[in-house]
Amino acid sequence: MGRKRAAFKGSWYPDSRDECESNIKSYLKDNKGVLKGNFPGCIVPHAGWYFSGSIACRTIASLAASFDRGRSIDCIVVFGLHMSADDSPLVLEARSEENPLGEIDIQESFGPKIVEAAEAKAVKLKKKSHTFFPEENTIELQLPFVKYFFKNTPIVPIGVPPSQDAIKTGRAVFNASKELGLDIAVIGSTDLTHYGQSFGFTPAGQGEKAYEWVKNDNDTKAVKALVSMDAEQIINNGNSKYNMCCAGAAAATATTSKNLGATQGIEVEYASSYSRSPGDSFVGYTGVLFSV
Repeated sequence: MGRKRAAFKGSWYPDSRDECESNIKSYLKDNKGVLKGNFPGCIVPHAGWYFSGSIACRTIASLAASFDRGRSIDCIVVFGLHMSADDSPLVLEARSEENPLGEIDIQESFGPKIVEAAEAKAVKLKKKSHTFFPEENTIELQLPFVKYFFKNTPIVPIGVPPSQDAIKTGRAVFNASKELGLDIAVIGSTDLTHYGQSFGFTPAGQGEKAYEWVKNDNDTKAVKALVSMDAEQIINNGNSKYNMCCAGAAAATATTSKNLGATQGIEVEYASSYSRSPGDSFVGYTGVLFSV
Protein backbone atom coordinates (compact mmCIF):
# COMPACT_ATOMS: atom_id res chain seq x y z
CA MET A 1 0.00 0.00 0.00
CA GLY A 2 1.21 3.48 -0.83
CA ARG A 3 1.04 7.00 0.52
CA LYS A 4 -1.81 9.33 -0.46
CA ARG A 5 -0.41 12.65 -1.58
CA ALA A 6 -1.51 16.01 -0.20
CA ALA A 7 -3.20 17.88 -3.07
CA PHE A 8 -4.09 21.18 -1.34
CA LYS A 9 -0.99 22.14 0.64
CA GLY A 10 0.43 25.46 -0.44
CA SER A 11 -2.96 26.69 -1.64
CA TRP A 12 -5.76 25.97 0.82
CA TYR A 13 -3.34 25.65 3.75
CA PRO A 14 0.44 26.08 4.23
CA ASP A 15 2.86 23.61 2.70
CA SER A 16 5.56 23.78 5.39
CA ARG A 17 5.76 22.50 8.95
CA ASP A 18 6.82 25.88 10.32
CA GLU A 19 4.00 27.81 8.68
CA CYS A 20 1.36 25.24 9.65
CA GLU A 21 2.53 25.31 13.27
CA SER A 22 2.64 29.11 13.23
CA ASN A 23 -0.93 29.27 11.97
CA ILE A 24 -2.13 26.77 14.56
CA LYS A 25 -0.47 28.66 17.42
CA SER A 26 -1.98 31.89 16.13
CA TYR A 27 -5.46 30.33 15.98
CA LEU A 28 -5.17 29.09 19.56
CA LYS A 29 -3.96 32.51 20.74
CA ASP A 30 -6.51 34.58 18.87
CA ASN A 31 -9.71 32.57 19.27
CA LYS A 32 -11.83 32.07 22.37
CA GLY A 33 -10.01 29.08 23.76
CA VAL A 34 -10.34 25.33 24.06
CA LEU A 35 -13.61 23.96 25.42
CA LYS A 36 -13.48 21.51 28.32
CA GLY A 37 -15.49 18.32 28.42
CA ASN A 38 -15.72 14.69 27.36
CA PHE A 39 -15.98 14.74 23.56
CA PRO A 40 -15.82 11.55 21.45
CA GLY A 41 -16.49 13.40 18.19
CA CYS A 42 -16.85 16.74 16.44
CA ILE A 43 -17.89 18.56 13.26
CA VAL A 44 -15.46 20.93 11.55
CA PRO A 45 -15.51 23.15 8.43
CA HIS A 46 -13.18 22.55 5.49
CA ALA A 47 -12.73 25.83 3.62
CA GLY A 48 -9.26 27.27 3.12
CA TRP A 49 -7.60 27.99 6.44
CA TYR A 50 -7.91 31.74 5.80
CA PHE A 51 -11.70 31.40 6.08
CA SER A 52 -12.38 28.56 8.52
CA GLY A 53 -9.06 27.25 9.83
CA SER A 54 -9.50 28.93 13.19
CA ILE A 55 -12.82 27.17 13.83
CA ALA A 56 -11.52 23.78 12.76
CA CYS A 57 -8.40 24.24 14.86
CA ARG A 58 -10.26 25.24 18.01
CA THR A 59 -12.74 22.38 17.64
CA ILE A 60 -10.12 19.67 17.06
CA ALA A 61 -7.97 21.11 19.86
CA SER A 62 -10.95 20.73 22.20
CA LEU A 63 -11.47 17.16 21.04
CA ALA A 64 -7.81 16.36 21.68
CA ALA A 65 -7.84 18.02 25.11
CA SER A 66 -10.67 15.71 26.06
CA PHE A 67 -8.38 12.72 25.47
CA ASP A 68 -5.38 14.40 27.09
CA ARG A 69 -7.13 14.12 30.47
CA GLY A 70 -6.29 10.46 30.95
CA ARG A 71 -8.42 8.92 28.18
CA SER A 72 -6.71 6.67 25.66
CA ILE A 73 -7.03 7.02 21.90
CA ASP A 74 -6.11 4.35 19.37
CA CYS A 75 -7.51 5.75 16.12
CA ILE A 76 -9.37 8.69 14.64
CA VAL A 77 -12.00 8.19 11.95
CA VAL A 78 -12.31 11.21 9.67
CA PHE A 79 -15.57 11.37 7.71
CA GLY A 80 -15.80 13.62 4.66
CA LEU A 81 -16.11 13.86 0.84
CA HIS A 82 -18.65 15.68 -1.29
CA MET A 83 -21.05 12.94 -2.35
CA SER A 84 -24.59 12.57 -3.67
CA ALA A 85 -27.22 10.39 -2.02
CA ASP A 86 -26.76 7.74 -4.73
CA ASP A 87 -23.02 7.35 -4.15
CA SER A 88 -21.46 4.44 -2.27
CA PRO A 89 -19.35 5.14 0.83
CA LEU A 90 -15.58 4.85 0.45
CA VAL A 91 -12.72 3.99 2.80
CA LEU A 92 -9.09 4.81 2.07
CA GLU A 93 -6.83 1.79 1.79
CA ALA A 94 -3.26 3.11 2.04
CA ARG A 95 -0.15 3.08 4.19
CA SER A 96 -0.29 6.76 5.11
CA GLU A 97 -1.32 10.30 4.15
CA GLU A 98 1.21 12.96 3.24
CA ASN A 99 1.20 15.96 5.57
CA PRO A 100 3.42 19.03 6.13
CA LEU A 101 3.74 18.07 9.81
CA GLY A 102 4.75 14.50 8.98
CA GLU A 103 3.06 11.47 7.50
CA ILE A 104 -0.10 10.24 9.18
CA ASP A 105 -0.42 6.46 9.35
CA ILE A 106 -3.58 4.68 8.27
CA GLN A 107 -4.75 2.11 10.83
CA GLU A 108 -4.30 -1.17 8.94
CA SER A 109 -6.80 -3.50 10.63
CA PHE A 110 -9.63 -1.06 11.36
CA GLY A 111 -10.65 -0.20 7.79
CA PRO A 112 -11.20 -3.82 6.69
CA LYS A 113 -13.14 -4.53 9.90
CA ILE A 114 -15.38 -1.50 9.22
CA VAL A 115 -16.02 -2.86 5.71
CA GLU A 116 -17.13 -6.18 7.26
CA ALA A 117 -19.34 -4.43 9.78
CA ALA A 118 -20.89 -2.30 7.03
CA GLU A 119 -21.62 -5.38 4.91
CA ALA A 120 -23.52 -6.82 7.88
CA LYS A 121 -25.78 -3.77 7.59
CA ALA A 122 -26.19 -4.21 3.81
CA VAL A 123 -23.87 -1.30 3.05
CA LYS A 124 -21.20 -1.74 0.39
CA LEU A 125 -18.31 0.26 1.76
CA LYS A 126 -15.81 0.34 -1.10
CA LYS A 127 -12.07 0.25 -0.47
CA LYS A 128 -10.11 2.74 -2.57
CA SER A 129 -6.33 2.85 -2.84
CA HIS A 130 -4.28 6.03 -2.44
CA THR A 131 -4.37 6.39 -6.23
CA PHE A 132 -8.17 6.29 -6.58
CA PHE A 133 -9.46 7.80 -3.35
CA PRO A 134 -10.78 11.29 -4.26
CA GLU A 135 -8.41 14.22 -3.91
CA GLU A 136 -10.45 16.90 -2.21
CA ASN A 137 -10.36 19.33 0.67
CA THR A 138 -12.88 17.86 3.11
CA ILE A 139 -10.55 15.41 4.82
CA GLU A 140 -7.13 16.70 3.85
CA LEU A 141 -7.52 20.13 5.44
CA GLN A 142 -8.11 18.55 8.85
CA LEU A 143 -4.98 16.41 8.83
CA PRO A 144 -2.41 19.03 9.96
CA PHE A 145 -4.65 19.71 12.98
CA VAL A 146 -4.95 15.98 13.65
CA LYS A 147 -1.18 15.52 13.42
CA TYR A 148 -0.47 18.53 15.63
CA PHE A 149 -2.90 17.67 18.43
CA PHE A 150 -2.97 13.86 18.27
CA LYS A 151 0.72 13.31 17.42
CA ASN A 152 1.17 9.73 16.14
CA THR A 153 -2.43 8.52 16.37
CA PRO A 154 -3.40 6.71 13.14
CA ILE A 155 -6.52 7.55 11.15
CA VAL A 156 -9.11 5.96 8.88
CA PRO A 157 -10.54 8.35 6.23
CA ILE A 158 -14.08 7.51 5.05
CA GLY A 159 -16.31 9.22 2.49
CA VAL A 160 -20.03 9.05 3.26
CA PRO A 161 -23.07 9.95 1.10
CA PRO A 162 -26.08 11.88 2.50
CA SER A 163 -28.30 8.80 2.72
CA GLN A 164 -29.21 6.02 5.14
CA ASP A 165 -25.79 4.57 4.34
CA ALA A 166 -24.30 7.36 6.45
CA ILE A 167 -26.18 6.25 9.55
CA LYS A 168 -25.40 2.59 8.92
CA THR A 169 -21.73 3.37 8.30
CA GLY A 170 -21.55 5.34 11.54
CA ARG A 171 -22.91 2.34 13.42
CA ALA A 172 -20.52 0.02 11.57
CA VAL A 173 -17.56 2.15 12.69
CA PHE A 174 -18.65 1.84 16.31
CA ASN A 175 -19.28 -1.92 16.05
CA ALA A 176 -15.90 -2.50 14.41
CA SER A 177 -14.10 -0.46 17.07
CA LYS A 178 -15.70 -2.53 19.82
CA GLU A 179 -14.83 -5.78 18.08
CA LEU A 180 -11.18 -4.74 17.82
CA GLY A 181 -11.10 -3.16 21.27
CA LEU A 182 -10.10 0.24 19.90
CA ASP A 183 -10.73 3.53 21.67
CA ILE A 184 -11.61 5.96 18.90
CA ALA A 185 -12.59 9.54 18.18
CA VAL A 186 -14.51 10.73 15.12
CA ILE A 187 -14.24 13.93 13.10
CA GLY A 188 -16.85 14.91 10.51
CA SER A 189 -16.14 17.56 7.87
CA THR A 190 -18.83 19.80 6.39
CA ASP A 191 -19.37 23.44 5.49
CA LEU A 192 -22.82 25.00 5.72
CA THR A 193 -24.86 26.94 3.13
CA HIS A 194 -23.10 27.69 -0.16
CA TYR A 195 -24.99 30.81 -1.25
CA GLY A 196 -24.92 32.88 -4.42
CA GLN A 197 -24.83 32.64 -8.17
CA SER A 198 -21.47 30.88 -8.03
CA PHE A 199 -23.27 27.99 -6.32
CA GLY A 200 -26.62 28.27 -8.14
CA PHE A 201 -28.51 28.99 -4.90
CA THR A 202 -30.08 32.45 -4.41
CA PRO A 203 -33.51 32.11 -2.70
CA ALA A 204 -33.05 35.30 -0.62
CA GLY A 205 -31.69 37.67 -3.23
CA GLN A 206 -28.27 39.22 -2.81
CA GLY A 207 -26.15 41.31 -0.47
CA GLU A 208 -26.63 41.88 3.26
CA LYS A 209 -30.23 40.63 3.21
CA ALA A 210 -29.13 37.31 1.76
CA TYR A 211 -26.33 36.99 4.29
CA GLU A 212 -28.73 37.59 7.18
CA TRP A 213 -31.10 34.91 5.83
CA VAL A 214 -28.30 32.39 5.54
CA LYS A 215 -26.91 33.17 8.99
CA ASN A 216 -30.18 33.46 10.94
CA ASP A 217 -32.36 30.99 9.06
CA ASN A 218 -30.76 28.41 6.80
CA ASP A 219 -27.51 27.88 8.69
CA THR A 220 -29.34 28.08 12.02
CA LYS A 221 -31.45 25.10 10.93
CA ALA A 222 -28.28 23.17 10.08
CA VAL A 223 -26.64 23.94 13.42
CA LYS A 224 -29.82 22.97 15.27
CA ALA A 225 -29.83 19.57 13.54
CA LEU A 226 -26.14 19.07 14.35
CA VAL A 227 -26.49 20.07 18.00
CA SER A 228 -29.49 17.76 18.42
CA MET A 229 -27.40 14.89 16.98
CA ASP A 230 -30.39 13.93 14.84
CA ALA A 231 -28.81 12.07 11.93
CA GLU A 232 -32.06 11.89 9.98
CA GLN A 233 -32.57 15.64 10.25
CA ILE A 234 -28.94 16.29 9.35
CA ILE A 235 -29.38 14.34 6.11
CA ASN A 236 -32.74 15.95 5.39
CA ASN A 237 -31.32 19.44 5.94
CA GLY A 238 -28.43 18.84 3.61
CA ASN A 239 -30.57 17.34 0.87
CA SER A 240 -33.55 19.70 1.02
CA LYS A 241 -32.26 23.01 2.43
CA TYR A 242 -28.76 22.82 0.92
CA ASN A 243 -27.25 23.98 4.20
CA MET A 244 -24.62 21.23 4.56
CA CYS A 245 -22.37 20.19 1.70
CA CYS A 246 -21.31 16.95 3.43
CA ALA A 247 -24.41 16.00 5.37
CA GLY A 248 -23.46 12.33 5.09
CA ALA A 249 -20.18 12.91 6.91
CA ALA A 250 -21.98 14.91 9.60
CA ALA A 251 -24.69 12.27 10.04
CA ALA A 252 -22.14 9.45 10.30
CA THR A 253 -20.16 11.40 12.88
CA ALA A 254 -23.25 12.15 14.97
CA THR A 255 -24.26 8.48 14.82
CA THR A 256 -20.87 7.13 15.86
CA SER A 257 -20.53 9.77 18.58
CA LYS A 258 -23.94 8.89 19.97
CA ASN A 259 -22.95 5.22 20.10
CA LEU A 260 -19.77 6.30 21.91
CA GLY A 261 -21.92 7.91 24.60
CA ALA A 262 -22.43 11.49 23.41
CA THR A 263 -25.82 12.96 24.25
CA GLN A 264 -25.66 16.52 22.95
CA GLY A 265 -23.84 18.81 20.59
CA ILE A 266 -22.18 22.07 21.63
CA GLU A 267 -21.66 24.77 19.02
CA VAL A 268 -18.11 26.06 19.22
CA GLU A 269 -18.37 28.98 16.83
CA TYR A 270 -20.11 30.20 13.67
CA ALA A 271 -18.60 32.28 10.86
CA SER A 272 -19.04 33.01 7.18
CA SER A 273 -16.75 33.88 4.31
CA TYR A 274 -19.02 36.93 3.91
CA SER A 275 -17.36 38.45 6.97
CA ARG A 276 -13.93 38.04 5.41
CA SER A 277 -14.90 38.84 1.85
CA PRO A 278 -18.39 40.37 1.45
CA GLY A 279 -19.98 39.56 -1.87
CA ASP A 280 -22.89 37.89 -3.61
CA SER A 281 -21.45 34.39 -3.09
CA PHE A 282 -20.34 33.10 0.31
CA VAL A 283 -20.23 30.02 2.57
CA GLY A 284 -21.14 29.41 6.23
CA TYR A 285 -18.99 27.50 8.72
CA THR A 286 -19.42 26.02 12.18
CA GLY A 287 -17.66 23.80 14.68
CA VAL A 288 -19.67 21.42 16.88
CA LEU A 289 -18.44 19.16 19.67
CA PHE A 290 -20.44 16.07 20.64
CA SER A 291 -20.43 15.81 24.42
CA VAL A 292 -20.96 12.86 26.76
